[in-house]
Formats: sequence, C-alpha cells, structure tokens
Amino acid sequence: MISEGELVFIWNPQKGDSFLFKLKSGQTQGTHFGQIKHDDIMQHNFGDGVRMPKGAVYYIMRPTIGEYTRRLKRQTQIVFPKDSAYIIEHLNIFPGCTVVECGTGSGSLCCTFAHFVGANGRVCTYDRREEFSALARKNAERWGVADRIEFNVRELEEGFKERDADAVFLDVPTPWLYIDKAYEALAPGNHLGILVPTANQISETLRALAEHNFCDVQVLEIMHRFYKTEPNRIRPEDMMIGHTGYLIFAAKTLPIAEITDEEAAQREYTDHECVGEVQNESA
Repeated sequence: MISEGELVFIWNPQKGDSFLFKLKSGQTQGTHFGQIKHDDIMQHNFGDGVRMPKGAVYYIMRPTIGEYTRRLKRQTQIVFPKDSAYIIEHLNIFPGCTVVECGTGSGSLCCTFAHFVGANGRVCTYDRREEFSALARKNAERWGVADRIEFNVRELEEGFKERDADAVFLDVPTPWLYIDKAYEALAPGNHLGILVPTANQISETLRALAEHNFCDVQVLEIMHRFYKTEPNRIRPEDMMIGHTGYLIFAAKTLPIAEITDEEAAQREYTDHECVGEVQNESA
C-alpha cells in the first residue's frame, strides 16, 4: 500500500488531467470529477486505478522529477524539463559529483541537479534573495533532496566558495560579468552551462568566454512538440513549447605557457633535422 507522506501523481484517461500531491490522512484532492480522498488512495498500490463516485477513474503513479519541477511552487521563471534534461547530460552530472549553481530561483534546476548527483553528491546553489532561497529549500524538502543541497544567499560579485567543481551553471541576467567567478570554481577540463532568455545576451557572453580560456563553445535552443496519442489521428498538438531560453556550454582550459627563446630555438633545430631526414629518405 502507498504510505502517508508519499508524493503521488494521478491521471485521468477521459480528460487527460492530472494532479501531483503529497498524501495526508483526512485530506482530499479536488478533480474535475469531484473530491478524491487521500485515505482511499492509501488503500491502493502504485499502478492501481481509483474509481470516483460517478465512475471516472484516476490512475496512481509515481511522480517523475520532470513532472515535479514543472509543477513546483514558484516565484520566478523556472528551467523546464526540456532544457534541464539536456543540461544534465552536457554538464556531465553524475552520482557523487559537485555542482555549483547561481540563480537558485524557485529551485527547479536545483532539485534536478540534486536528484542526479545522488546521496553522495553535492549541489551548492547561490541566490542574492533570501525569499527565493527559502522557497527553493521548501521545494527541495518536498522532493526529498534538501540534504544534498547547500543554499547560499550571497551576491555573485563575492564569487563562489567552491573550487574544482565538476560543473557550474549560471542562470543570471548578466552572466558575462561572472565568467571569471565560474572559471575559479570549475575544475579544468570540465563544463560551464549558461541559460539566457534573449539573443543579445549571447554576444556579450561569448566575448567573455573567449577572454577567460573557455573552449568548445556551443549555443543552442530546444523546441518541444507533443503529438496527439489517438491512434486514428496521430498528428502534432495544436500548441507547443517553443522558446524558453538559449543554452550556452563551454569547457574550461588552462592558459598555454609562453615559449622561451631557448625552447623556440630547440624546436627550430629539431624541425630542421626532421626535414633533413625526410629529404634523405626520399633520395
């Protein structure tokens, strides 16, 4: 049976409507077909269907991190699953890694990072506003990952406390001003991710990345279109999720040491010898 305190996702096949909530004895959840009692749900297992008084059925499923972050309480714009999934792969987030994030907001991406770093990983998130950090903490507690997250209320001008992080992500209005702070926190060879909502922000960011020894720079946006699931009329939905933001990725590299005059002379001598050997072999 499903226990009190668990998060559940219920879905109705007639209207396709769904709800995500935490079970608490004595409470009810409103639906298009009336009230459904939490206690009734707790008499079932995941995968079961609960029949309403007028015959409608709601199926009980485990919520996904994508559904949770899309529906969490928010005071800010969030990073949607279509973008966060790509971010996870291209920042190479893995169990046990350390991720530094700036722009905690409502905690959508923060919860996603914490979900994937696992019990032995760490997410260090920064926001300058206390109320955003507090809301993100509540959202992380509800998903059960708050113990993996360090919440910092701090101006980014002060920089990050972390060094040699496995990944850094910036979701701030002027990321180009803080590329140096991201560089300090990130381990060499690892990746920085950035989200900006408008194209003019990309240009400034690209200039700053070039100035701070970042390479393999990529800029992209992701479109997301659902299809109708009726077998006799499969086609795209009338509405789609178009632009949510531009993603920028880059890898941290170390400066190349200057060549001394002695090293340059030695290289020139070695190159001359190699050329001579090639000519002799040809003859």
